[in-house]
Amino acid sequence: MVSDLGDTASDLLQDGGNAVSEIGDSVSDAVSDSDNNLNTPANATAQVPLGDVSGYSTVAQGWGQGKNVDGENRPEACLQYQQKYGELGGVFLGADEPVMTLTFDEGYENGYTAQILDTLKEKQVSAVFFCTLDYIDGNPELVQRMIDEGHVVANHSASHASTPTLTAEEVAQEIQEVHQVVQEEFGYTMTLFRNPEGSFCERDLAIAQALGYESVFWSFAYVDWVVDDQPDPAESLTRLVEAVHPGAIYLLHPVSSTNAAILGDFIDQARAQGYEFTSEITPLET
Repeated sequence: MVSDLGDTASDLLQDGGNAVSEIGDSVSDAVSDSDNNLNTPANATAQVPLGDVSGYSTVAQGWGQGKNVDGENRPEACLQYQQKYGELGGVFLGADEPVMTLTFDEGYENGYTAQILDTLKEKQVSAVFFCTLDYIDGNPELVQRMIDEGHVVANHSASHASTPTLTAEEVAQEIQEVHQVVQEEFGYTMTLFRNPEGSFCERDLAIAQALGYESVFWSFAYVDWVVDDQPDPAESLTRLVEAVHPGAIYLLHPVSSTNAAILGDFIDQARAQGYEFTSEITPLET
């Protein structure tokens, strides 16, 4: 783990954490100016000045897709949040097309990631893997395999802390530290961030956006992370298939033996419904 961010986190947040001044060597105008030349996901450096984020709400939002769906089986909460937070780089749902994205949250290794990668390779599906710093440090060979096999390796924070409980400086450091390690050790630039536990506030989205990141949430998830109480594979497969919808972003945990077992069948059944898979998420236009 990199403990010293050096030039990438200097003079952050003056006046009690309300005004971010510098990250790295660059200084420019505030984030509140919509005409600023901020980083973009195509050119993320995680080293731009954040500007003044004090105007953004720090009220915590706990994300979950809910049960209510529209006529296309899309969670209504995703539609509402995409409209509300899309301008801050929040991504809750993909474009209104028969395309979906598989995302995997990697906090620790439980022995199933290699099997999941095998299945994705067999099915020729590219996915997104959101990795914490501990996971990256402990499993460099799996991270390298993700990159080599065309998957997107994404940022799930350094410590998996709930970002609304942190200062703005700490949120920036959570993103920067992982970004820097992956750049230095793998020569790979991350552009997607997922808030731990799905907990976020407007300020967190603004910080991630200023660092060149989109904040990706999900439109489907289920309780799959309790390793000693795994859901029934047949029931889980049915649940995953019945939830399919245009622009779906599935959150799955690789610690799950159930997910590893049913992944191939799910891909086949989703394709039978006319869906394709992509790791390039195009946010729904609202």
